[in-house]
Amino acid sequence: MDNASPTAGEQSAVFFMDGAQVARQMRLSEFGAFLDGYVGLSDLAETDVRAVLVNLNPDLTVAALVFFIIWFDEEGRADSHWNVPIEALAKQGAKGPNLGGGPIRLVCRSQTPDSSLTEFLWDPDMTPGSNHFQSVRKAVAANALRFRKVEPEDENIPVLTSASPSETASEGNKERVRMAQMIREHRLRIKTLQSVQQDSLADLRREHRLEMQTLRSEMADLEQKYERMRLTNEQLKRRLSERNEQYLAMQESMRDGEARLGSDTKSVAELVLLREQMERKQRELELRDEKIVALEQENHELKHREPPEGSLLQHLRDQAVFLVAYHHGVGHITLPFEDIEDYFRNPLGYAAERCSMNEPAYKEWLEHYENPVCNYKDETGEVCGEPIMRITQPAEFQAGVDDRCGDHKA
Repeated sequence: MDNASPTAGEQSAVFFMDGAQVARQMRLSEFGAFLDGYVGLSDLAETDVRAVLVNLNPDLTVAALVFFIIWFDEEGRADSHWNVPIEALAKQGAKGPNLGGGPIRLVCRSQTPDSSLTEFLWDPDMTPGSNHFQSVRKAVAANALRFRKVEPEDENIPVLTSASPSETASEGNKERVRMAQMIREHRLRIKTLQSVQQDSLADLRREHRLEMQTLRSEMADLEQKYERMRLTNEQLKRRLSERNEQYLAMQESMRDGEARLGSDTKSVAELVLLREQMERKQRELELRDEKIVALEQENHELKHREPPEGSLLQHLRDQAVFLVAYHHGVGHITLPFEDIEDYFRNPLGYAAERCSMNEPAYKEWLEHYENPVCNYKDETGEVCGEPIMRITQPAEFQAGVDDRCGDHKA
């Protein structure tokens, strides 16, 4: 039987594979209904399915195999844009293994007549114990789809009592065919192993790229945290310096008062009152410092508290998922897990902090950015509204100057 060309009696099926096993079988006509979108498979929703087109000879031996990939959407329907010509490919396939009816016609990723379709094909595994060819052969032999089998007609073959030269030549041809078949199978196995190695290498490169992206994101977050801490420390230093200056000024005022007032009773009373005010101010400063420390501690505990069991925040943290927000003047902001609650509590305040601005100043710039017009109001309260040039950077915006037209800027 010649399997190198299609026969009129071929029957076709599509097998869905799960690992090395056939998970689902259907006739080619049923598969066409899936492609037309008439029915869906909910258990295959949002998955890439590895499938095999199986063309059968009249005696139900395998004639051709096409190993292809098809995507099913969230409703379990086949991708409407999928248009791989698997039936045409089955007729163009190169010789493959012998699955009982002679060498089959085989199309897979490493052996395809059309290289543009490589990404829609896959390579079978020929490893003992997980051989896809053997799984397909067993499924065909079981004939769960109840294809009609046509038995070959008996032929009157003469029996020779002794080996003739033609018989010897036939034996030699059979041996050469067998050797050629073994060589083809070995070459196919080498190609599939190379394809698996390339896929593994691509997966490793993809994982490495994702790890590098994660590390770069973590580094950017650390730099942002360092910058915020630096700004906070500078603000605290300025506040401490102002308080020290106030304290020194009060001490100087008290000394001046003592020098001026002398022993005058009224002056002494004023001096006592001044001392009491200074002591009260000092206690207020100490209480404020304690409150700041307590608030910072509370903020630290809130940021590092464990999310509720089974909550969305816990899944985000466990899966190391990063959220990205966009704000004018800041661009895309990567939100680490620790900053998610702070961001959703006050997005504008978070964006303003990234711009090193307070929230009111950022809002004034944002109003100008979204509607760049002159905000000058006359005596009647009417706004000028003349279009002006937009200031794109928040730090460069000065309210009362950059939101005025040329006539009202002065």
